[in-house]
Amino acid sequence: MAYTFYDICLIFGVYLIAALAKGFTGLGFSTTCLPMLVLIFGLKPTLPFLIIPSIASNLLVMSQAGEFKITLKQFWPLYIAQVPGVFLGLLLLIWLAPYISTAILGIALIIYCWFALSNPEFLLPKRLRNRLALPTGFLTGVVNGFTGSQVMPLLPYMLSLGLSPSHFVQAINCSFTLSSILMALGLLGLELITLEIALISIMGIIPVYIGTKIGSKTREHLNSAVFRKLVLISLILMGCVLAGQFLYNY
Repeated sequence: MAYTFYDICLIFGVYLIAALAKGFTGLGFSTTCLPMLVLIFGLKPTLPFLIIPSIASNLLVMSQAGEFKITLKQFWPLYIAQVPGVFLGLLLLIWLAPYISTAILGIALIIYCWFALSNPEFLLPKRLRNRLALPTGFLTGVVNGFTGSQVMPLLPYMLSLGLSPSHFVQAINCSFTLSSILMALGLLGLELITLEIALISIMGIIPVYIGTKIGSKTREHLNSAVFRKLVLISLILMGCVLAGQFLYNY
């Protein structure tokens, strides 16, 4: 698929909006970017556009968060479990009809946004933390592989552990980075990442950087909590549209 100048402007515009939301509210770049691009281009064409900006932003956050060795020592089983999960998810992406994967993405998005809006405070009992690490990592990989979403069920699991802010940020970004690298390898194998897409994605780091910086500075002057709710509600609406495509095609 050849992308026109208009397509590239749309992609960069979405990058900018998602980066603004990330800098302003702290929401994940890919989480905000993914549904907008899927509604424009569809799921399979969208996934390759998220890889390079996602890895770049994750590595930047990881370098600032610290506690890298501690995080790897604590969560390596969860991260290892993501590997077969991602590749199973990519197989499902090939086998399933596109509207089914898109609908599941919509449902995952709705659940994530509901969770983020309700912000439930709960802690897993210690006896369950290690037992749930492997299935959490595996399921996160599967969902990531055939929807592109990296947050479910990883985010609720990590929040339930009572980690310090820096430890939490490092833990989820290690997961995001590993998933993105695995997705890149898988999409290369499926020939979904082309030289054109790679070049567009690399150039897209510029609006991502600009948007993140502007969003971070704007946060000091406006009510970020209200804006965050508006973004999450918008994502829920997009999730409903994506999930509704299943009913339309069924």
